[in-house]
Amino acid sequence: MSVNILVQPVDSPDDFTQIYHCISEAFGRQIKDSIWTAMNSNWDSSEGQREGASKLFQRWKSTTKNKDGQPNTVILKATLPDPQDGFKLKIVGAAIWTQASFVDGYGDPPTDCPADLAALTPTERRFASQMYHSLWRRRVSLAREKAKSTELPAMFTLDTCAVDPAFQRRGIAAKLVAWGLEEAKRRGGLECTTEASPMGRVVYKRLGFGAEGTGEDLVYEVDEEFRSRHKPEILFMRTWADQLKA
Repeated sequence: MSVNILVQPVDSPDDFTQIYHCISEAFGRQIKDSIWTAMNSNWDSSEGQREGASKLFQRWKSTTKNKDGQPNTVILKATLPDPQDGFKLKIVGAAIWTQASFVDGYGDPPTDCPADLAALTPTERRFASQMYHSLWRRRVSLAREKAKSTELPAMFTLDTCAVDPAFQRRGIAAKLVAWGLEEAKRRGGLECTTEASPMGRVVYKRLGFGAEGTGEDLVYEVDEEFRSRHKPEILFMRTWADQLKA
């Protein structure tokens, strides 16, 4: 594990070019995530990189706040000394944490329908819509359950976690996740959730996440025309899973 990893919230619009590069290298080039690439079809081009960075910047810029004045979306950057220039820091990983709730003032209401679907072709729009509906179904239903609770009607969700493949296996992902877990405590002890890929599950489990029920991967409900397409293995994980089994 590198001792020089620095994790902190984004503080400059200039960060997003490097952040999107990290995300695209991990989701686009390394694991070829069909859900992510459906929404970022031209990621492997200069124009696509600019568009992706711009979308992240707009998401950051439009962040809302909860009743305590805390941002409902936190975009983190992980930096290391730049191998090409030790006096500079290079962004090598990123995470997006969101406070989600259906109760006013406690977070942004989660959705199973991503923005920007209108920009896709009709076929790709149907595919992405159906995939995201399956991917985020449990996130949305759990938030609805918490809205009916007498305790905190919110949760802290790890929406995205990505490390540039050139800098993996240095403990960067663990630090991005640990930051969110500590932030959830600072926000009153919120439960944390995530949709976990096989690559991330080991890290998440080590830091306290667990699977619900029998721990089976989610099942994608898609039309017949999409059945043969590659679909990433995803497991919904949450930090209070063990308490529910007790």
